[in-house]
Amino acid sequence: MFSLRVVSKRGIGAVKRALSTDVKAEGTALFDFHVENGGKIVNFGGFLLPVQYSDLSIVNSHLFTRKSASLFDVSHMLQTEIYGKDCVEYIESVCTADIKGLQNHAAVLTVFTNEQGGILDDLIVTKVAGDRLYVVSNAARKHHDQQHLLKALENHRKRNPSTDIKLRFYEPMEKGLLALQGPKASEALQSLTDVDLTQLYFMNSTVGNVAGIHNCRITRCGYTGEDGFEIAMKASNAVKLATRLLTNENVRLAGLGARDSLRLEAGLCLYGNDITSKTTPVEAALTWLVAKRRRELKDFPGAETILRQIKEGSSVKRVGLVSDKGPPARQGASILSTEGQELGKVTSGCPSPSLGGNIAMGYVPTNYGKIGTKVSLKIRDKLYDAVVTKMPFVKANYYNRPK
Repeated sequence: MFSLRVVSKRGIGAVKRALSTDVKAEGTALFDFHVENGGKIVNFGGFLLPVQYSDLSIVNSHLFTRKSASLFDVSHMLQTEIYGKDCVEYIESVCTADIKGLQNHAAVLTVFTNEQGGILDDLIVTKVAGDRLYVVSNAARKHHDQQHLLKALENHRKRNPSTDIKLRFYEPMEKGLLALQGPKASEALQSLTDVDLTQLYFMNSTVGNVAGIHNCRITRCGYTGEDGFEIAMKASNAVKLATRLLTNENVRLAGLGARDSLRLEAGLCLYGNDITSKTTPVEAALTWLVAKRRRELKDFPGAETILRQIKEGSSVKRVGLVSDKGPPARQGASILSTEGQELGKVTSGCPSPSLGGNIAMGYVPTNYGKIGTKVSLKIRDKLYDAVVTKMPFVKANYYNRPK
């Protein structure tokens, strides 16, 4: 997943020189801050980010997040603002969510799909107002998503010549994004903001002051399965905000290593591994991303294929796998039946710091996807027993609105 080029405490200048051969690799506004704090920098999909910090192993950083709160730099994610009176109609032309049905300030996870029903990216769309949307999508799909949205706008203008839609793509050095995740995240953030976080529920967003920084967008969401927030601000204020958050003894810096194991325990997909343009939402066990109204209208890309799979079922499905013995199964490991028939491949896998065993996700024929089904994992030419299990592997702790 990561580049082999890893650099730790060698001085900022040395780090930059060592990474200078990484074509098109770019840092965020927190690059120097990461190095100063012992960050071990890797080239992650063209972005220079810490995989971990010198004060904690990846496992200990993972466990700290589960019991306290960790701060992640996710400024490499693509942040986009969409303006215009018909921006909801426009964004619904490329995704499966019911944006129209959202309340203002509510957010939703959705996917871009192609005409074959394949997933082009997963993203979070916040309905700031009827004429304004805020979108966060994957860094690895940055250029694809920009072109996809621009092409969709071109098509929208053909249908609606008078449209006033405008797109604003933010670069990492323009707008920063910090993720504060863990059971003590709310307490740590509340001491620095004028926003009443008890009234900000999971997948809702607002704008407020944080640590004296005006106009920060605070969204209660994350990629760990824990309660937490993503905070967007001018990139020039990112170091100030990170520094203030870290004055709290319950908050520590965390990197890509812990982020990956946390999201896998939470059963969350990584684009390019667990979902691709060849995977439909139904096959990926993400049917819930296809909103009821959109199913009725049948008006999203790939609707014919996806709706047929919803009705009839898909031939393969994403499943969770657990194994107690042997090494962890990594991406590409074969999943076999107990009779030795190859069923599919692992898409993500790692040791689970929270559970003690190994966990993985992968695709198998639907008739092998029942919870409790025994399979084998082929790792370095040896077979290890595994069992299909329910996801998430670790219970989610989101701060949901009371029912």
